Amino acid sequence: MALARVLVTGGAGFIGSHTCKALAAADYIPITVDNLSTGSVGDVRWGPFEKADVRNTDRVRQIIEHYKLSAVLHFAGCAYVGESVEKPELYYDNNVGGILSLLKACRQVGVKQFVFSSSCATYGIPETLPIEESAPQCPINPYGRTKYIGEQMLRDFSAAYGLRYAVLRYFNACGADPDGVLSEKHDPETHLIPLALLAASGRAPELCIFGVDYPTPDGTCIRDYIHVSDLADGHVLALEKLRSLEENIEVNLGSGTGHSILDVLAAIRDVTGQEVPARFEARREGDPPELYADSRRARSILGFEAKRSDLHT
Repeated sequence: MALARVLVTGGAGFIGSHTCKALAAADYIPITVDNLSTGSVGDVRWGPFEKADVRNTDRVRQIIEHYKLSAVLHFAGCAYVGESVEKPELYYDNNVGGILSLLKACRQVGVKQFVFSSSCATYGIPETLPIEESAPQCPINPYGRTKYIGEQMLRDFSAAYGLRYAVLRYFNACGADPDGVLSEKHDPETHLIPLALLAASGRAPELCIFGVDYPTPDGTCIRDYIHVSDLADGHVLALEKLRSLEENIEVNLGSGTGHSILDVLAAIRDVTGQEVPARFEARREGDPPELYADSRRARSILGFEAKRSDLHT
């Protein structure tokens, strides 16, 4: 039996490349489309690579037709809250323009299964914690708004054209491939845990912590840190469920536990024996005080479990 071929946009990026590895282990052939604006072609190891921008509808349609693809997993886009506040036009052009182009290409060639990399940023400042999928979606920054618009577009394309989709709202991705094949690398690095580890090892300046006056126990932001390999598994589970389920899926992917920034620094000290040198700055615009997931729906529908997301392991 021929292996199913699926399109992975942004498959040269951090979460996309880990998902390609998980897809290959589940007997899929991932076809990566990436413009390499932030991704690394060296991380495309489990299937063919096509350098292209998802905003080029004709090119994407040609790739889907050429490989006879059956589904799309969409990661491509800009993903930094602070940058989105400073450069909103970049986020609307890339994130909203990208998913619109991709949906048009899918409609033209009849692809009906679509897994979307969304975000807890669509919830904004939640009214209750942990965050359930039924919580109001009121994003407070351009990044979150572009993800929310993408979700709305999927709902509209589903109603009009019969598209079936899985929206995966995930929380703070962290960690790296346990096999050491892939790593977390951004240039410049923006993620908390690698920045803190670099600072602790003396290979980077002291860590800058934005905000110590949030309404949290220690005054720093609380987030739900989920291992990237857990996220990758969640995408495979969502794809397989779409192939057998005649309804759409909207779920959170998180560990279900919130940790403050100072909790993370304490865990690094416990594991490495090294203190993380840090300085404190004012809050960044667009950062909610607390975000952590209620993951029961993902467990019920997908069988999803965050198996690698304990801070100390």
